[in-house]
Amino acid sequence: MPQPGPTLAEIIAQLETQLAAKDQQLARKDQALALAEVKIKLLEERLRLDRIARYGKRSETLSDLQLQLLDLEPGVSSEEVEAESEREPLKAQKPQDKSPSMPRRKHPGRQELPGHLARIEQIIGCTPEQCNCGKCGKQTTVIGYEETEVLDVRPAEYYVKVIRREKRACRDCEEQGVQTAPVPERIVAKSVLSDQVIIEATVNKYCASLPLYRQQAIIKRDAGVEIALSTLNDGVLRVGELLIPISAAMKREVLAGTYIQADETPVGVQTHDKRGRNHQAYMWQYGSPGKGVVFDFRMGRDSEGPKLFLGNFNGLFQTDGYKGYNHVGGPKMVHACCLAHARRKYVDAVKVNANDQESARIVALMDDLFAIDRQAREQNLDHAERNLLRQEWAPKLLEQLRSAALALKKTALPKSAAGQAANYTLSFWSKLTVFLKHPELELSTNLAENSMRPIAIGRKNWLHLGSKEAGPKIAAIFSVVESCRRLNIPIRKYLADVLPGLANRSIQSLAELTPAAFAARLAN
Repeated sequence: MPQPGPTLAEIIAQLETQLAAKDQQLARKDQALALAEVKIKLLEERLRLDRIARYGKRSETLSDLQLQLLDLEPGVSSEEVEAESEREPLKAQKPQDKSPSMPRRKHPGRQELPGHLARIEQIIGCTPEQCNCGKCGKQTTVIGYEETEVLDVRPAEYYVKVIRREKRACRDCEEQGVQTAPVPERIVAKSVLSDQVIIEATVNKYCASLPLYRQQAIIKRDAGVEIALSTLNDGVLRVGELLIPISAAMKREVLAGTYIQADETPVGVQTHDKRGRNHQAYMWQYGSPGKGVVFDFRMGRDSEGPKLFLGNFNGLFQTDGYKGYNHVGGPKMVHACCLAHARRKYVDAVKVNANDQESARIVALMDDLFAIDRQAREQNLDHAERNLLRQEWAPKLLEQLRSAALALKKTALPKSAAGQAANYTLSFWSKLTVFLKHPELELSTNLAENSMRPIAIGRKNWLHLGSKEAGPKIAAIFSVVESCRRLNIPIRKYLADVLPGLANRSIQSLAELTPAAFAARLAN
């Protein structure tokens, strides 16, 4: 007897089950597709930022396709990036950014040369035809001069300085022996290099980032003398060794203040352990606006470095958001963060997505905050007067900024550039707004970052430190070099006045030899 077929209700139930299974499969595929699209977007943002970092600031205007074409080139120069950024499609967009009513920038005129430079006159006489009157034929009289100033230079001239120390003896009293004039104090006793050549090598390396092997080649080319590289290196390291006590005195000056900005940057160190790789050490920088700066060499980036340096410092301490700066200093220390670091994250978000209006608005709000301090600088306001200006305008801007960051966090992907920027701002909000309570606090640590620039440029030239023992010596050199730059002290004059005989000075007298003390003496 044949079995009865499924009823209509059973068939409908089977179809519903099959449809539900297909719906689940489609839902899973849609979820997987959505997840893949998110991953692709995040990877595209990261790739664009990496390319911009590789090709420089001019590459920010390039499209993703243009950046991809640059990747196909075996080697791309900055000139090629600039040429690519000026192609026709990009030129067509530039007039839209500029208002037609924008006034033309006034030419600043011929640059005036500073008055402290020596003036050497060159008088150019008129031609014989100009010396006689074209009407009566009589000789004309000089009635003045048409004066033009140009910056000139004397090329470096190497010469041999012969040091002759006088010897004296009594012709009648031979038992008194011979008396010889004392040996002059020098940076490196018995070195074939004078103090001035050693100072010049130090300044060229740590101010101009000129490696010693290039300086060696320059001396051979200009003077015909081949100086051993080890001789130059020993002289420079001796300068660093002598400056370590000065750097320690500078550290005491910084810690005696009430406000410190800090930053750190990596430096490679040869370890001589046959691994064939440099160890990544760090230069930590601590300084105060308008004052000196001290570099501290550490073999790592952990918080032990700032803990040891700061001790029980209880003033204002301003850094970026690196967690290594947490839980350092004394119990009353106020930790502030840098608004410029927060701003850059929104700038990065705009770089990867030009249509990100929310991030662009936050950048504009932060620019308005910085405009307050810029106005204070232009009007030469002191901290108290600047604080009045901040209290008038900053609270409203900060309220708008926080609301915009909260709204962006709700809509942006957490791992996207915009999402990370919003999360960074909100996580450090209390530290980013401390400036409202402390008038002397700057909005950013850009000054500290600028102090790191010589190290960043130097890494591309002298590459690494020869050993970890050289680290503190080089840190001491950078401390003095950068402090002299901040305080407008002629670095060569400072080193020439301080270094000779420094090893014989008492520890108590070192406070009188720091760049800050030197600047005070120059001012008087």
